[in-house]
Amino acid sequence: MDKQLKDFNIHLQHIETLAPKINQGIQIILVINGELHVETNSRYYHLAAEDLLIINHNQLFQAAGSNDNRTLMITISDSFMSNYYEAYHNSRFDCFSREIDLGKESIIHALLKLIAETAIAHFRKNEGYKIEIQSHISEILLILIRRFRTESKSIQRVDSEDKQIQQIHSFMEENYDRPITLDDIADHFYLSPGYLSRYFKEKTGIGFKRFLMNIRMEHALKELLYTPYSISQIAINNGFPNTKSFTSLFKETYKMTPTEYRERHQVERKDKVTYYEQDVEFNIISFQNILGKLGIYMENTNKRFNSTETRMERVEIDINGPIIDDPIIYRPKHNLSIGELREILKDSVRTQILTAKKDLHLEYIAVRNLIHGTTIIPEVETDEIIATTSPYFDLDYALNFLRQNDLSLFVRVDYREITRDEDQFFTKLRDLIAHCLNLYGNSFVETWYFMFYEPYHTGVSPNELKRVYTTLYRNLKNIIPSINVGTFIPYSYQTEKLSKQHVWMLERDTKIDFFAYEANQNEIIDFEELGDNRFSLEKDYIKNKTLKIKSYLRKHRKDRPIHMVSWNVLSGNTRHTNGTFFRGALIMKSALDVARDVESMGFWINTHQHEKLGKNRKIRLEGMELYHYFSGKRPAFFAMHFLERLQGELIAVGEEFVLAKNERGYQLILMNPNNVNPYYSIEETLMNKLNKEININIAGMEPGEYQVRKRVFDKEHGALYTKWWELNSKYGMDEEVIDYIVNTNQPSLELFDETIGDEGTLSLYSYLTNNAIHFYDIRRTWN
Repeated sequence: MDKQLKDFNIHLQHIETLAPKINQGIQIILVINGELHVETNSRYYHLAAEDLLIINHNQLFQAAGSNDNRTLMITISDSFMSNYYEAYHNSRFDCFSREIDLGKESIIHALLKLIAETAIAHFRKNEGYKIEIQSHISEILLILIRRFRTESKSIQRVDSEDKQIQQIHSFMEENYDRPITLDDIADHFYLSPGYLSRYFKEKTGIGFKRFLMNIRMEHALKELLYTPYSISQIAINNGFPNTKSFTSLFKETYKMTPTEYRERHQVERKDKVTYYEQDVEFNIISFQNILGKLGIYMENTNKRFNSTETRMERVEIDINGPIIDDPIIYRPKHNLSIGELREILKDSVRTQILTAKKDLHLEYIAVRNLIHGTTIIPEVETDEIIATTSPYFDLDYALNFLRQNDLSLFVRVDYREITRDEDQFFTKLRDLIAHCLNLYGNSFVETWYFMFYEPYHTGVSPNELKRVYTTLYRNLKNIIPSINVGTFIPYSYQTEKLSKQHVWMLERDTKIDFFAYEANQNEIIDFEELGDNRFSLEKDYIKNKTLKIKSYLRKHRKDRPIHMVSWNVLSGNTRHTNGTFFRGALIMKSALDVARDVESMGFWINTHQHEKLGKNRKIRLEGMELYHYFSGKRPAFFAMHFLERLQGELIAVGEEFVLAKNERGYQLILMNPNNVNPYYSIEETLMNKLNKEININIAGMEPGEYQVRKRVFDKEHGALYTKWWELNSKYGMDEEVIDYIVNTNQPSLELFDETIGDEGTLSLYSYLTNNAIHFYDIRRTWN
């Protein structure tokens, strides 16, 4: 057998029994064949094939295996851990593969793959194998530290609710093996030594020094019974100043010397273990079979896992806790801008509208230039007695499509569109409405919305704007009194008021059915700033602007429904950052923030239609699109689809999570929203620091069997540009490539069967990358 690496021991073995012992270092146990029963000083474990268990340093354990047992054990030394991880002695790793939180499966798969690679490298001993092993061990340890680390658990020795005495007690437990004194602890907790001595005796009933010695004695006793260490080594290991002080205290406590106690009580330490290497001790065919099984772990790890250090968040939810104030799931209607109404004549546009109607809460199709655009065909001279052409041919086709699919019109009417030829505009408007009433009846047309629009900065006088709006209002209401006529309100976020050209909207005699507004935080950001303080300050911009507008209108007795016709989260001001900055959670969080306050939320149908209105095909920032140039879905589509899937009543809401209960069970949405400078999105290292782990414990669930469906929407699962980059070519793309991108661009789906025991608790783990969304559908099942 080759000499083992200094810091690591790697063994393939058949375990009959392992005598009780105190573990030194980190012990990784992976059962390949058969069964293994492991008992520690705190619990009992039953391991079968493919089960993984971590034994921590200074943990007492013993084991027994079945006849066909084959176990891989990797030991990482205390010295290696201490040298490279300062928090080692205050840490433990809680990792038993059978009892992981739902969601950590990919992490276990990653560990199994690394352990298999470590073992195969050790047994094959190819050139550079020691370097390869060290690399794998380091990755294993990073995963344990960043995904399975917990603080060392102190044994409760004091019956006290005093938090400070508990902290002092924990500090002593964590540092008992070091030469700590009363002065050291007093200094650590900013107390005087005299006060600490009196305070400790008052709270615990025992002096500080004796309390510390009792902790040391308890640990020393375990080493005396379960290790071959000498008495002097045991004294040093457990913080005693010398062998004499240890022996004296031991005799005082147990009425005999440490040597006499060991002779009377020591447990037999003989192990019954067969070690295998690739030599005559082990049949070569059997050995290859074992390597083959290890190879399966490497093949079955197609789930991607990122071991980057992340923020950790723990959330405790009690379903039977206090009822939240407002349990309603508000669902604003969606308003989809397509440009001119005649765009509906295109097959691709109709397909996209129907998909949005099916998957989203789509109610309105927003159009511009209804009167003076190209939808109404110019009349032509004819000598026919009955004309065979109609200016409304394209319009009728588009409106028939909307009516058949329960969609309504949301018409933007610009001041300039009206005043270019005001008489002609209103004549055509009246004719169009009359035509539609004759063709479709009142019930369809009365659902339409007409929004008067003039930008923030205008040279038109307030009296003129009011006159034109009032004329529009009167013309429409005279024909259909129940039709909705309102105006765009150019409210300034910075000044918190309207410009003087628009204050006429607040006058009592101005009749307005609704107000529409934009909420686009890109407008108030200087993207050339290198720092990101401004970005974090504006993280609640959409929510705050919405609430400010409602308050402003209420103050002026104009409390009307409001429609957010255009909005956007940070996206950058170039095509590059607009593509690389994933925004899923930002979109969903913003939608959740304003859901109860708005009647509708606006989107553009696709990038092509959106950019047609701009010059030089520059990325426009005043709104977001549901689709790209083809039918590929953009992040806004999936984010709003998740919100649409949320059903039932809310039972718990946090800054970054939502839990709802419905007739099928429960639904949980986790988000990791981050407002940062979009230019940072091309710096992978910086973005990785925004990733987050969430451990959620849901208590109070009804015991039984559940099926858990987990959807992951992040940069790797559902972000269109990731697929676009992977398949890009300087020679372009054809229909086959584009179809593949469209069909594979969607959030991932995982399926779990979960049993909720009598305790009624479900523990979930999620690793969320920047602006990721995880959607859990927790469905009760019945046999």
